[in-house]
Amino acid sequence: QVQLVESGGGLVQAGGSLRLSCAASRSAFSINVMGWYRQAPGKQRELVAIITNNGATTYADSVKGRFTIARDNAKNTMYLQMTSLKPEDTAVYYCYAAITSRTYWGQGTQVTVSS
Repeated sequence: QVQLVESGGGLVQAGGSLRLSCAASRSAFSINVMGWYRQAPGKQRELVAIITNNGATTYADSVKGRFTIARDNAKNTMYLQMTSLKPEDTAVYYCYAAITSRTYWGQGTQVTVSS
């Protein structure tokens, strides 16, 4: 089992940047896949980016070239660097972890991008 705690959300103007962090309660070396999802009001939760234990990454088309996912297993922490933010990036961002066949979620952090 693992607890995930996100931080770093907030209000930013369009074109600005934010960095989200996700701290895991256990060694990240044991977490196969970590990632970020987001959910905007009235919309389904969607994949933003994921990163495997060996560093392979996948991004949603809508964030490619603007967002960068990274993980520091020694610190049990995952990051999402978001640049060139757009109003449509406004959502609650959730940290995700997969360990074998089980998945875990953080409580979410709000990101609001003003135009």
